[in-house]
Amino acid sequence: MIMVDSSVWIDYFTGVVNKQTNTLDKTLGQRPVAVGDLILTEVLQGFRRDQDYETAKALFDDLTVFEMLGKNMALKSAENFRALRKKGITVRKTADVIIASFCIERKLPLLFSDKDFKPFVKHLGLAEV
Repeated sequence: MIMVDSSVWIDYFTGVVNKQTNTLDKTLGQRPVAVGDLILTEVLQGFRRDQDYETAKALFDDLTVFEMLGKNMALKSAENFRALRKKGITVRKTADVIIASFCIERKLPLLFSDKDFKPFVKHLGLAEV
């Protein structure tokens, strides 16, 4: 199973062709794909047209959706943010810290195109697809 970040889903739904969207396209239906509730929110809130929103929402019905936060994950996310800050790295978005931390804890590889995940790969053991 792989987790797919909103950065890839947004490119996928807007028709951007890149390494990550090609990987997602090849993976759907062949390998289990998951999203987090936070990722689901990030992706679906961006649709302007109701029809596009409903189409995307229906696609997510077939995927595993994880609840990503709770007290333990909140604490682990804060610890990971602090660990990177001690190395001089500041992650811009709290959502990315939560997503990366969840994937690290669950040992789920993450498919992403957002560069904010790179320090988690390099320093904290996030598996990249």
